[in-house]
Amino acid sequence: MPLKTQIKKTLQKITSLLMAVSLACALPCSAYAEDEFSEKGEKISPSQTETATAFQANEAIAAIAAPADVSALSAVVIEADSGRVLWGKQENTRRPMASTTKIMTTLITLESGDLDTEFTVDSTAVLTEGSSMGLVQGDIVTKRDLCIGMLLPSGNDAANCAAVKISGTMEKFADLMNARAAQMGLSNTHFVTPSGLHHNDHYSTAYDMALLASKALQNPDFAAICREPSISLDFGNPPYNRTLANTNKLLKMYPDCIGVKTGFTDEAGRCLVSAAERDGVRLVCVTLNAPNDWNDHTLLLDYGFSLTSRKPLAGGFTYTPNVAGGISDTVTLVPEYPPEYTDIANCNRNITWKIAASPMLFAPVKSGETLGTLTLYDGETPIAAIPMVAAEDIPISSALPPKQNPLRLIIDTVKDKLKALFA
Repeated sequence: MPLKTQIKKTLQKITSLLMAVSLACALPCSAYAEDEFSEKGEKISPSQTETATAFQANEAIAAIAAPADVSALSAVVIEADSGRVLWGKQENTRRPMASTTKIMTTLITLESGDLDTEFTVDSTAVLTEGSSMGLVQGDIVTKRDLCIGMLLPSGNDAANCAAVKISGTMEKFADLMNARAAQMGLSNTHFVTPSGLHHNDHYSTAYDMALLASKALQNPDFAAICREPSISLDFGNPPYNRTLANTNKLLKMYPDCIGVKTGFTDEAGRCLVSAAERDGVRLVCVTLNAPNDWNDHTLLLDYGFSLTSRKPLAGGFTYTPNVAGGISDTVTLVPEYPPEYTDIANCNRNITWKIAASPMLFAPVKSGETLGTLTLYDGETPIAAIPMVAAEDIPISSALPPKQNPLRLIIDTVKDKLKALFA
């Protein structure tokens, strides 16, 4: 091949390399390289199943007898991370769900932001029947106050005022609720009111409500509110201090209970969504139209916990991206804490994971700095996201000029190699 042709092809390769480097440097932190692994630590395709080690551990779990006397027309208990059903009874049958609706209303309110700015409640929205947080026309509140008023005393007034504040009308807010439900995959749920007051087209299922509660509990503000037996806050005109009590008696009856919401209408009967945590396992239980709901939840949660246990996930959870401009050319990323998942009796789970991190970093890198994410999956369902952090410090190399531009450094290095090639 003529020398001129060789030079042309070499320059084309170098140009491509420089463009790729420039693109990599310009990409935001969300531009990641992903690797997927099984529990053995081997790279796999998403279709591969978990190893026999996990299945043997499943067999070792000794479950108590399944509940035989559940009063609810519909009921379910799920493992919260994966959404797997541990026990169900007509869990996919559509039914009215009364004030458990306020789980969605509260979540959307919390997600709307600006939670602590005071405003005056809508004069029409406060005029509603049923349970109340005690709002009257002219009261001054915050969105956070309304969330407490929804989750603890189950205030219909709070739900209506939140809906109007966020969307202008309750009808438009219902559209927002339904859009959020579709986003969550709640395929058997439809909202008409923000409070849960009965309407023939307002319905859900025990399973959908369990998924909703699982998602809502991932919001730190939601989780912090719904677990409290009572909360003191200031609202009114002028605002004054008062204490709102939680209608969820399970918080005091069941030691592991962490929330979430009661409900009742004549048409829906007694409805309850609860969540509990024990030894790192989180369960969500839902009963719809349950005359003996407190007992139902105690039985179902105890049964669910007997089926489950936390298990460490074995494997080499490391990633080694390149580092430019440092005393080392690479840095090791490790999980911020040991990966675990919930083992379920008689369930051969497809646990895989992906490590996502930028393939190129620039010095300095500090030990403990978050530089990626380890995501665990049960099948296609993400069940945990763990920060990947630097295992060591990578200072800037003292051989570099001060404030050297990293991209300039790479380009200069390529130029030096080019000069050496044609010297």
